[in-house]
Amino acid sequence: MSAALSAGMLPELLRRRGLLTAILVFVVLLVTVNLLSAAPMGYFDVSYMSSGGAPLALAAVGQTLVILTGGFDLSAGAVISLVNVLLATHLGASPGSEILWAVIGIGAGACVGAVNGFFVAVLRLQPIVVTLAVMFVTEGMTLLVMDKPGGTVPADFSAFFTGSAIPNLLPAPIIIVVAVLVVWGLLKQTRFGTALYAVGSDADAARFIGIKVVRTTFLTYMLAGAAYGLAGVMVTAQTSTGDPLVGQPLLLQIFAAVVIGGTVLGGGRGGCVGSVFGAYALMLIVNILLVLNVPAYYGTVVEGLILILASFSGAAHAGLPVARWLASPSLPSFRRRARGAVTDLHLPSARAGTVPRVPWMRRHAEALRYAVPAYICFLLVLVVTGLMFGGIGPHYIGVLAVLSSFLIILALGQGAVILTGGLDLSLPWTIGLAGILVAGLAQGSADAALWTIPLVLAVGAAIGALNGAGVVLFGLPPIVVTLGMNGILQGVALLYSGGTPSGFAPPAVRWVMTGSLGGITPVIWLVLLFILAACLLLSRTGLGRRIYAVGNNPRVARLAGVNVGRTTIGVYVLSGLCSALVGIMLAGFSGQASLGMGDDYLLPSIAVVVVGGTLITGGRGTYLGMVGGVLLLTALQTLLAGTTTPPAIREILYGAVVLAAVVALRERAPG
Repeated sequence: MSAALSAGMLPELLRRRGLLTAILVFVVLLVTVNLLSAAPMGYFDVSYMSSGGAPLALAAVGQTLVILTGGFDLSAGAVISLVNVLLATHLGASPGSEILWAVIGIGAGACVGAVNGFFVAVLRLQPIVVTLAVMFVTEGMTLLVMDKPGGTVPADFSAFFTGSAIPNLLPAPIIIVVAVLVVWGLLKQTRFGTALYAVGSDADAARFIGIKVVRTTFLTYMLAGAAYGLAGVMVTAQTSTGDPLVGQPLLLQIFAAVVIGGTVLGGGRGGCVGSVFGAYALMLIVNILLVLNVPAYYGTVVEGLILILASFSGAAHAGLPVARWLASPSLPSFRRRARGAVTDLHLPSARAGTVPRVPWMRRHAEALRYAVPAYICFLLVLVVTGLMFGGIGPHYIGVLAVLSSFLIILALGQGAVILTGGLDLSLPWTIGLAGILVAGLAQGSADAALWTIPLVLAVGAAIGALNGAGVVLFGLPPIVVTLGMNGILQGVALLYSGGTPSGFAPPAVRWVMTGSLGGITPVIWLVLLFILAACLLLSRTGLGRRIYAVGNNPRVARLAGVNVGRTTIGVYVLSGLCSALVGIMLAGFSGQASLGMGDDYLLPSIAVVVVGGTLITGGRGTYLGMVGGVLLLTALQTLLAGTTTPPAIREILYGAVVLAAVVALRERAPG
């Protein structure tokens, strides 16, 4: 009987292995903290840990809901920041005010989630791009409410959420987190809970059996937003102040907590209980690092590694490419092409005279239809600029060209990744690390440029290769690999610079960015050559044709003989090279590097690609269209900079432009 019972329990244990693993990791870490501490954990330690980890646990619950449907939500941290500043600037000392604004905070999160849900569920746009754009819009709104830390929070409000529910026995944050998990448990037993898992497992099959996929997805994003709102309330009670940037560091931690908790990226398997244990496991890891006196700069490195390594847990599955590679002499998608394979996707040419020559305009009609609007809007912005400021002259054109140069280069790397159906979120700190390295190694020496620039470019290429390997070999979503990599690079940059970058860019780089050649800044000449080379790369080479083939349909491309794995890694290497080059250019432009110098380029690098007519899901777009997007957004930003418009409006503008472009240029469903 016991054998039969064990046999019956085994499938259930296997089904819950993610949750059980998360609990085991939490217990092991808890024991480790006790062993390393001078005294056993007491009530104060439990209260401190439960309060510190509650915001992350609640946000992880919201992210888990979204991931269970097969989506991703990058707006979580921005929602937490928005709720934090709303409460810090409006909370009154009366109980009525505190209750009202706590509800408003949760409701504000639900509203942002509803916006995400509308674009993802109703308009069927890609979740990553939608939530990234909404993240920037929300951050802009946050800065409009409060542009620097401040505000006050009543002591009673903080005590209610972070104090003791039962003095010296039960901390209030545990009650709140458990209450949320109880709601989750009840929700799982409803038709909505069943639909949630069904949509994540196979949305088309769920739709076929009568599940309302649109409604389920929409409600999921709204519930997730409410969870982020509650996390924002907890952060406000915990910090007793407002900070418009308080949610930024949480995004990487949220994904890491979900992955540690056993929820499968891609949807259909996992749960919120595991994510809560994952969140508190991260808290314990932070405590262990503190006990061991490990510098705080290692924090993002550890979080990035945890996110990537936890995602690797499924790599032993036979269906993943790395497992096939380990089991066979060569990785199928990397093997040498067989003679006669259709790698360049050339159709047999007809003999001259048998086919009438198609006019250039007709051959490129579709590309022009998506790319030309960016140039038309750019010209309109120039006209408005001229009318507002009494005309535009050569100086304005020169400044516009120099400011555009950074995004023109980034557009090639990010655009190539997007053309294959991916996305590179490691761009900010690839730029930052490159700038810090070139300035720190060169120390203003002219001779050092001969070896520092190639070395930094090689570092960028290596970062791209690691991103591509994670996507190709382990089958991980690009967002997970590149987001984790961005956290690792941030920590590496902080460790290398000690938190304060030093040194100066080589004089040659400085001259290229600020000097004069024929009355024109040298970088403009180089960028013109870069545009020509990039156009030839994507339109006239075998690599370019393979990039489009992979973006249109990887399976068909593989059957046609395209080396999909190598092409995918190649575009991430290209993105890493472009990001490193921009880091070098930014260091030359300002003379030295600074922390966070690449943060302002993530959404713009995506925005210019999308506004230029590139399909966000890959397979369609031109580099000249991307350049049009760069010129449009740079001219628009320059126009706004010349007015009294608050800087926060730029964040809102970028997010709104991306959403509008994705909606306008999306592929319509047939029928």
